[in-house]
This record gives sequence, C-alpha cells and structure tokens, in this order.
Amino acid sequence: MTRELRSARYGAVLTFVLAGLMVGTMTVRIPALTDKLGLSEATVGTILLVWGLGALVTMQSMRRVMARMGSRAVLRAGGPLTALGLLGVAVAPDLPLLLVAVAVFGMAFGTVDVAMNAQGSAVEQAYGRPLMNGMHAGWCVGAISAGGLGSLAIAAGLPFTVHVVAIALVSLPVMVLLGRTYLPEPPAVETSATGRRRLPPIVYLLGAIMFFAFMVEGTVADWNGLYMRDELGAPEALAALGYPVFEAGMLIARLGGDRLRVRFGVRGMLTVSGVATGGFFAAVLLAPAATVAVFAMFFVGLGVATISPLTLSLAGTATDTPGPAIAQAGAMGYAGLLLGPVVIGFLSDSTSLRTALSIGVVLGVLIALSARLLPRREAATEVSPLPAREPAEATA
Repeated sequence: MTRELRSARYGAVLTFVLAGLMVGTMTVRIPALTDKLGLSEATVGTILLVWGLGALVTMQSMRRVMARMGSRAVLRAGGPLTALGLLGVAVAPDLPLLLVAVAVFGMAFGTVDVAMNAQGSAVEQAYGRPLMNGMHAGWCVGAISAGGLGSLAIAAGLPFTVHVVAIALVSLPVMVLLGRTYLPEPPAVETSATGRRRLPPIVYLLGAIMFFAFMVEGTVADWNGLYMRDELGAPEALAALGYPVFEAGMLIARLGGDRLRVRFGVRGMLTVSGVATGGFFAAVLLAPAATVAVFAMFFVGLGVATISPLTLSLAGTATDTPGPAIAQAGAMGYAGLLLGPVVIGFLSDSTSLRTALSIGVVLGVLIALSARLLPRREAATEVSPLPAREPAEATA
C-alpha cells in the first residue's frame, strides 16, 4: 500500500467530515438566522427548499459531468465553492441575497455530495476492501461537531455571521489542500448512440433503496422533535435529544459497518437493516413515554445507517467508472430526503402525526424486500482483498 493511497483515503474521509460540518453548521444556526433577518417560519421553509432543490438540480446533472471529468476534478472545484457558498450565506444582508447564496451553497454541495461518494468508491476499489461506511461515519462526525460547536457558539453569544464565517474560512483552505489527495479515475466510455451512457438496472434498484432510506432519515430529522413534544408530551429539551441520539446510532453503525459487510455481504446487511429500521421505528411509535422513544431512536439510527453507504458502494462497482452510477443512485436517494418530510406533512394533516410517521415502518419493509432482489454475490473486487498496489497503479 502506497503513501498516495493512504493519503487518498484520509482525504476522502476528511471531505465527508467537512461536508457534514458545513451543512450542519447552517442547520444548527437557523434560529439565529431567523433573528438576524426577521424571517418567518414559512420563509425558513422556503430557504431550506431552495437549498435542497439547488443540491438536487446539480445531482441530477452530475451523471454526464462525472463521466467526462471524474470525481477528482469535480471535488477540486466543488469543495472550495461549497465553502464560498456558506460564506455567502453568512454575510447575506437581506432575504433576496440570502436566497441566492443558499441556492449557490446547495448547488455546490450537490456536486460535492456525488463526487465525494464517487471518490470514496474509487479509493475503496483501490484498497480492495469495503471502506464506504467508515467514510460516511466522517459525515456523522462533521454533523455532530457542527452541533457541538454551534452550542458553544450560542453559549458564547457569537452572532450567526461571525460563527458561520469562521467555519467557512476554516473549511475553504482545507478543501483546497484536500484536492491534492484525491485519486484520478479513468474516463468513462460512451456506449450509446446518443452519447448518454446506459446504466445497468441494478443502479436504479440501488437508487430506489437509497430513496427509501433517505425518506426515513429526512422524516426523523424534520419530524422527530415535533412528535416527541406534541404526541408524547416531552419537554423541549428531551424532544431535542431524539435526533442527536439517532445520529449517534448512525455513527456507531457506520464505524463497524465495513467489517460486518465483509462477513455478511451487502444483500444480507441491507435485508437486516431494513427489518431493523422498520421494527425499531414501530417501537418509537408504540413507545409509552418519550424517554423510551428517544432510546428507540438510537436503534433506528443503527438500522438505517449503513444503507446509503452500502448502496452507493455497490453502485460504484456497477460500471467501469463509479461517478455516473453514483450520481444516478445518489440523485434518486436525495429526492427521498426532500420528499419524505413533505409526505409526512400532508399525511399528518389528513390523519395524525403518529399515523403519518408509520410510513417509516413501511419504508423499512420496502428496503428489506428490495434487498432480496440484489444478486447474492458481489463483484470480487468489492469484497475480496487485493494485493498491495504498485505506486503506478495507485496514481494512474
């Protein structure tokens, strides 16, 4: 194993950490942003929608870009642009400019999200063993760090602008330096008469599984606190614990997910993860008290955590270059992250929030059933250790 290959692995992990830190920082300081510009809740919803749609637009367009340029070139541009977008959000003086900055931030993040997963797949294949869960654990570390730093900034009385500018200015040079660590990918070969690369059906199946998993994650992120407070009568402080506990479960599962994958394979792990997600989500809904529900949220996080890393990793081996397949599967998954909370909102209006959240149980079942459609055996390069690569192979 070469120094270049180790640097590429550390660079990929740190990219996930910084992405989680930047997105998490904006999220945890939204209340301060509303105070700064006097925004209503409806306006905050619009801001988040613009951010999400910006990310989704670039994700949908990344398939051709990744085929032509590869993840290294995209990350070298998209990483610094994401930091600059966050800087724009921090200093925006009014709502119109804030919407522009949020759109830029979302679009830049969309490129990074796809490219860092493609880079992770390239590193994983170069190593010859599963690594994607560990890289996604980096995202959890970044998001949790954003929450901790946000709490410290609030306690210290730091204004929104000062705090977010500091995070952006730290992230910008680090993103630039990380550009030196990324592995190149071979150019994709066009295989259709129209110049658009045809992807195998398994990519779309994996995208559907990601869609279900991200719907669960979006539902927990946006509706868990309200459910704990309004349905279970939890005080605000206890209700707020649900999501960090969920994230802690995700972090622990991802730290051990690569070792479990070597032993049980993607198909087996996704099946168990789907059953666990649905089962523990049911435990949350049937919990007699908020403390029990918060405890169950930890296990929902354990269940759902490895699904997106596993599906993205498998998508990365579906073709000769990981970028286009990961872009397609990732865009499908991210659509679930946006759609899930919206569906819950409409269902809760017509029924109740508890009934609407039962969709999480259904999604867990769909994940388990969809996983059974995957091939029983994975590609040999994905699950079998390979000999140490020569320097020329690692950097070619």
